[in-house]
Amino acid sequence: MEKKKAIVSVINDLVTDQRVDRACKALEKSGYQVLLVGRVLPKSLAINQRHYEIKRMKLIWLKGPLFYLEYQIRLFLFLLFRKADLFYANDLDTLLPNYICSKIQSSKLIYDSHELFTEVPELINNPKKRKVWKRLESWLFPRVKNIITVNDSIAKLYEEEYHKKLTVVRNIPIPPSLNNMLSRDVLSLPKDKKIIILQGAGINVHRGSEEAVEAMQYLDGMLLLIVGSGDVIEKLKAMRIALKLEDKVMITGKVAYEQLAQYTQLADLGLSLDKDTNLNYRYSLPNKLFDYIFAGIPVLVSPLLEIEKIVNKYQIGSSITNHEPKEIARSIQQSFDNEEIYKKWKINLKRAQDELKWENEEKKLLECIANA
Repeated sequence: MEKKKAIVSVINDLVTDQRVDRACKALEKSGYQVLLVGRVLPKSLAINQRHYEIKRMKLIWLKGPLFYLEYQIRLFLFLLFRKADLFYANDLDTLLPNYICSKIQSSKLIYDSHELFTEVPELINNPKKRKVWKRLESWLFPRVKNIITVNDSIAKLYEEEYHKKLTVVRNIPIPPSLNNMLSRDVLSLPKDKKIIILQGAGINVHRGSEEAVEAMQYLDGMLLLIVGSGDVIEKLKAMRIALKLEDKVMITGKVAYEQLAQYTQLADLGLSLDKDTNLNYRYSLPNKLFDYIFAGIPVLVSPLLEIEKIVNKYQIGSSITNHEPKEIARSIQQSFDNEEIYKKWKINLKRAQDELKWENEEKKLLECIANA
């Protein structure tokens, strides 16, 4: 018997999106033959071989309204001429083509909302663009039966606005298998310094990275390691030079997930410093928090609801009181100064690892797929 077919759509270049990879694997477990669709950028990294098929589209436009318009048209035409039993749309910027094609083909549809899309800073700061996306969301959301999101706070907000029950599947990673652990020497990291890591695919404005760099002026014997990509990376590189912090701040840029895991395993403290400047950040539960937990490193976080809920429950780190660079520096220093507390955090991380398992989240995802 021919396998059922599922097409999974996302607007990024697929390299570091572990949530989408886990969704594809869950679909495979559910008996689907999976095709993952995204795009390729001029500086996109190669993708490691996966069990499912991948299609990356090369677009003319890389940003702005024309980019979104081109992607919507290209994705629609791609989906239209491929028969699928299930369409799986990731975030609002892929939902419209998936919704239309699911109706044309009388196929199932699942919408996975990774964030409060219309509350991201890029749209909050551009009311006209936000109005367009909000209208689209308001039209589509009530029409989609199966909707997933990343945490209870975001689910509650959507449920209150659209009177729909959502499935919560948190971004808990599958711990990476690092059979060949690299040393600090191999990764050009100092042996004699504490390493503080800030990682992610969204190192953007209002996420505390600029203040973290400034904080390094007030710390000795430590290295801030920034691994990932985002719209402030070039600014951080300029700050590193302007503040003469070449020996205290290292910026790698985007790396493959396996290499990211290697860097994280070698760190001593993980940072998650998003600011409460918009609803999307206020209720965020970033992937990097779980990456730090599974790497076994304590954390220093901003006091946002979903993040603090986990940090306080498991006692695996502390929170900053504000985003002043000197306060961040003081909190970092304090994390290492009390060795007894630091050791307790390390012990507590093992309990967090035992309880925060992807298998628990996957059960909810598999049930959603089965009931689509």
